[in-house]
Amino acid sequence: MKKALITGITGQDGSYLAELLLEKGYEVHGLVRRVAIEDPEHRLGRIKHLEKDIRLHPASLESYPSIFSVVREVMPDECYHLAAQSFVSYSFEDEFSTFNININGTHYILSSIKQVAPECRFYFAGSSEMFGKARRVPQNEDTEFHPRSAYGITKVAGFHLTRNYREAYGLKAASGILYNHESPRRGFEFVTRKISSTVARIKAGKAKELRLGNLDAKRDWGYAKEYVEAMWLILQQENMKDYVIATGEAHSVREFVEEAFSYVGLDWREYVRSDRLFYRPAEVDVLLGDPSRAKAELGWEAKTRFKDLVHLMVDADLAALS
Repeated sequence: MKKALITGITGQDGSYLAELLLEKGYEVHGLVRRVAIEDPEHRLGRIKHLEKDIRLHPASLESYPSIFSVVREVMPDECYHLAAQSFVSYSFEDEFSTFNININGTHYILSSIKQVAPECRFYFAGSSEMFGKARRVPQNEDTEFHPRSAYGITKVAGFHLTRNYREAYGLKAASGILYNHESPRRGFEFVTRKISSTVARIKAGKAKELRLGNLDAKRDWGYAKEYVEAMWLILQQENMKDYVIATGEAHSVREFVEEAFSYVGLDWREYVRSDRLFYRPAEVDVLLGDPSRAKAELGWEAKTRFKDLVHLMVDADLAALS
């Protein structure tokens, strides 16, 4: 039985990935902060239904000894490094913490694997935010990085760390450059979940307006449950490579809003307000991925289309209210 270690197992991607790996017969281990174990009702909600099937290990991405200890204990066959300070707006507000957790944490895990589990396959969760102010649209694996946030910068650093451990030490390591991927398990601070949950609340008479930032920003949005399959496929390849994982379609925040409100029979213009408070200090206008390599070499492509994703999220938030 293969053993997998997932950092960030309590998050959206981690929970879907844990389900996928369990279905495939893996022994699944998760790295979590000790506070999560001490407060499971609030912090382990996405994996509560899996608690009897997985094993959790308390550790901190800011502590090399704790990371080293978990890797040595588990001796994983595959490690999926998903944990990070991942909300872009927070990364502007707390750059030092973002750099410390995202860069050092990645380095600690790579170093630990190199030292005690060198045959372990390592997956790094890259991000479309690495491209930022991209010079070309769409972006592929050869597009130059131009991050526009502390978060994006740390993901570029993690990408290069992963590549360097692959090239310098022969580690079976690869990165997935995932474009925005959403689901009903997305955190409420992210714009898509903010929209779907507020639309549900407005429809139920529990809210009156929705305040957002740049409505014209365009993103390549897919379904997170499908994207974790791409993560797994990346680590099954004989030769480790980095892949862009995306739908190949871009839609604006305004389009997401329009679709969500119209789905419940409301006119978005009556409820939505653009607020400068929610604009980024350095905006990223368009992020659109070219998933050609993933389709050709992994056999992976997104199946859930944009409208279906919006409807899926709104339905889930309506059901949660009822």
